[in-house]
Amino acid sequence: MQFRIGHGYDVHQLSAGYELSLGGIKIPHTVGSMGHSDADVLLHAICDAMLGALSLGDIGKHFKNTDPQWKGMDSKHFLARVNEMIGERGYSVGNIDSTLILEEPKIGPYIPEMKRVIAECLGLEPDAVSVKATTSETMGFVGRKEGLQAHAVCILYKKGA
Repeated sequence: MQFRIGHGYDVHQLSAGYELSLGGIKIPHTVGSMGHSDADVLLHAICDAMLGALSLGDIGKHFKNTDPQWKGMDSKHFLARVNEMIGERGYSVGNIDSTLILEEPKIGPYIPEMKRVIAECLGLEPDAVSVKATTSETMGFVGRKEGLQAHAVCILYKKGA
């Protein structure tokens, strides 16, 4: 196939004592994402979209949260490695479309830097990476500020096709 489409989803609990990493950057906030790595919900969703497009499982299959080597790991490492994996199979990322769902902080001012960092990890131009944000209108665990979630979609294309 010349094109493959993947969807990714991730969720993390928010808690005091953790940093908030989103889209490969640290965002100042009173709480952060809990997780084995840096718990970057956006990069994890993008990794899952890319892996899913080639039916390679999910991020947990490749970077187990029980493996001490990934403790505190910067998720940009995961994104770069997943990009290598798809390249080894003859594919490249065409574009990424992603959505963060969280009540706070407002991340609009951080989106250009997130796009730049993600694009750099994937060898893309920033306009091939879309990062959007919304709230859950105060409903559910996101609305209660207990966690955050992200969705991502990507298209991969066969190199040389």
